[in-house]
Amino acid sequence: MKNAYVNRVYDNLEKKYSHEVEFLQAVHEFFEAIEPVIDEHPEYEKDAILERLVEPDRIISFRVPWVDDEGQVQINTAYRVQFSSLNGPYKGGIRFHPSVNQSIMKFLGFEQTFKNSLTGLPIGGAKGGSDFDPKNKSEHEIMRFVQSFTTELSKYIGADEDVPAGDIGVGGREIGYMIGQYKRINGPEAGVFTGKPVPAGGSLGRTEATGHGLIYFLRNMVEEVGETLEGKKVMISGSGNVAYYAARKVTELGGIVVTMSDSNSAVYDPEGLDLDTIQALKVDDRERIARYTEEHPDVTHIEGSVWDADIDADIALPCATQNEIDGDQAQRLVDNGVKIVAEGANMPNNSDAVKVYRENGVHYAPGKASNAGGVAVSALEMSQNSIRLQWTAERVEEELETIMNDIFQNCVEAAARYGRELDYAAGADIASFENIVTLMQIHGAV
Repeated sequence: MKNAYVNRVYDNLEKKYSHEVEFLQAVHEFFEAIEPVIDEHPEYEKDAILERLVEPDRIISFRVPWVDDEGQVQINTAYRVQFSSLNGPYKGGIRFHPSVNQSIMKFLGFEQTFKNSLTGLPIGGAKGGSDFDPKNKSEHEIMRFVQSFTTELSKYIGADEDVPAGDIGVGGREIGYMIGQYKRINGPEAGVFTGKPVPAGGSLGRTEATGHGLIYFLRNMVEEVGETLEGKKVMISGSGNVAYYAARKVTELGGIVVTMSDSNSAVYDPEGLDLDTIQALKVDDRERIARYTEEHPDVTHIEGSVWDADIDADIALPCATQNEIDGDQAQRLVDNGVKIVAEGANMPNNSDAVKVYRENGVHYAPGKASNAGGVAVSALEMSQNSIRLQWTAERVEEELETIMNDIFQNCVEAAARYGRELDYAAGADIASFENIVTLMQIHGAV
């Protein structure tokens, strides 16, 4: 980065939060993209635009005591980072995973702010979660933990203040428990969470939204270079909702899903995976993906990361977690023919990986643009809750497709304004930054 103002703000941030690696990575990548905008607007320094941009409105941390099935009291740590309400009520998911810490919550809240702005919907940015690990926990243990977690969280959220949703480790079951506990404390305010089960006020199409939205964005990328998804071999990491519904949509549009994975291993079939088996294992029963080979013994089972395997493919869709692809793994993708990478998770490519894509002409879409479908439909769920109506699945899907097409077009146009044609990462950062700066100027020095 060459701009003196950008460098000064980043250097100060690095000194202050040197231990928050993920947060610093997200900010550095963002600053690199928006530097040309700062060059054109020296007045932003006087208004402390960047300094205000990188500090969340508030960070809430708290302990979560709960009792396991043996009667032992357990303690976990939880966070809610309310990053920005410039665009509306705080909005962002809740993650239950042992890796959760303040740095990860800040990076996710920072990214969420700009992602939400790209949707064109009135939602601010936030993120929350706990280092609680739901794996190998009983149904009752999960319920007791969630109830304790929600008791404290409920002090800081509301339908017009902060509306959490799910994320890694938090699905419809966990959101259902959160709603129940919130109502027990505060009364029947259904709209305070999104990603709810449909009978509890959730939106049709929300479960599929992130995966489908990813593929709508991907389809635009493919068409931009004069091709279609028909016959394209697609690597997907993960096997949760995002990965599974992305795989279904790829197949529907004529692509061939050749890999899926979980935290331990992956499966590979050059002829295309059987998604009905994936559904039975991962969506219905939450089994390990390695069991796929019991029904399909000819399929290749890969120990460890799918990105360490040599697999011929045209497209890669990382849908698991942050920093799952490093520079060496990105180079392997390039060497094996991958031309397009679109993120279904939040920041799954580290900085070295993104550099490899740029150096090799790979078309790369960042999560703040390509995986915005989930939060977009969450905002639509908020609208439905407000008017006490439920839209049809078809209407939700049409709205989602329109939003993702608009995000793509905004990224293309923003990148082109600064001579970065088809640089979707730069376009997403620039477009969202311009949106947020406009709101900052409207609101004044707050």
